Amino acid sequence: MTKLTGPALRLTVFIGESDTWRHKPLFSEIVHRAHHAGLAGASVFRGVEGYGASSHIHTTRLLSLSEDLPVAIVIVDAADRIRAFLPQLDELVGEGLVILDEVEVIRYVGRSARATE
Repeated sequence: MTKLTGPALRLTVFIGESDTWRHKPLFSEIVHRAHHAGLAGASVFRGVEGYGASSHIHTTRLLSLSEDLPVAIVIVDAADRIRAFLPQLDELVGEGLVILDEVEVIRYVGRSARATE
């Protein structure tokens, strides 16, 4: 696991909540592969409403319950490490959107962790 501060690349993958890889949620497979690759961090965010290539709106509103809400997987690390991870997404993502953004990381550490560093 990298301790990242300063310039970095943010990789955001937009997929559907019901997308799978070998009978497991696709978002979970992406996070586990990012962890195995030693990337600095990954989080999954479930959307409450959205649409993609199909132009069909998916929502959590009660009158139009959706089984395929939008999901965003956000992974942050050094640019070279993120770019090295992209071929894994080529294998995993059949339909979705991938965005790369240059970001600056400011890392906060709790008081107890600061004392040990």
